[in-house]
Amino acid sequence: MNVNDISDAERARFNMIEQQIRPWNVQDERLLQALFDLPRERFVPPQLQALAFTDTELPLVIDGVDSREHMLSPKVEAKLAEELQLTPSDCVLEIGTGSGYQAALLARLCQQVTTIEIDSRLAAFAQANLARSQIGNVVQETGDAHAGWGTAEYDAILITGSVPAVPDALKYQLAVGGRLVAIVGHSPIMTACRITRTSAANFETVQIFDTWTKPLRGTARSRFQF
Repeated sequence: MNVNDISDAERARFNMIEQQIRPWNVQDERLLQALFDLPRERFVPPQLQALAFTDTELPLVIDGVDSREHMLSPKVEAKLAEELQLTPSDCVLEIGTGSGYQAALLARLCQQVTTIEIDSRLAAFAQANLARSQIGNVVQETGDAHAGWGTAEYDAILITGSVPAVPDALKYQLAVGGRLVAIVGHSPIMTACRITRTSAANFETVQIFDTWTKPLRGTARSRFQF
C-alpha cells in the first residue's frame, strides 16, 4: 500500500493499525484489512470524529445526552475480535452494541452478527451507523442480554462490557467448538478471557490480557460474590 495515494481518513486508519493495533500483536490479515476498510469515523459521535482513530475510549454522547457508555479503544476492539477466531461461516452474538462499530467489524469476518443493546437511544444510534455503512449482515435487537438471549447457539459470543463472571447461560449458548470472549473481574483488576466449549458439558478458559472497562449494563452489583 502506498500511503501517499490514500485519503486523509484512510491514512489515519492506516496509522491506527500500524501504530496501535499491530504493536498489540494483532496479526490476522483479514481483520487488519477489515479495520482499514471500515470507516470508524462514521460510528463516532459527530463532535468526536476528530478523535476517531486515537488510542483511547470515546464517550457515546448522543444528541447532547451522555449515555454513560464508551467505545472501546481501537486496539482493544481489534484484539477482542481476533480472539474470537472467526471464520466466514460463523454466526456471532454480541452483547452490548454501543455505537455499532464492533458489530460492523465482526460482520466483515463472519456470516451474521446478532447484536443486543439495552439502551434504546444507543440502539437507534448504532442502527443508523450500520445502515449508513451498508452493513447488511447484522441483526440488531434491544433488550437485556447479560444473562443470555433466546435459545439459539452461536459459533462465537462477544461481551463488550466487563462482567464479574460469565453466566453459565451464556456459555451454554455456544455451539460445541464455539468461543466466548469477555473482560472478566472487578475493578481495578480485570482480564480478557476466551472460553471455548469443548464438549456438551465442558469449557476451557484462556486468559488473554489484563485491562479495564466499564461493567456491562444490566449486570446487577447485588449478584457479586466475594
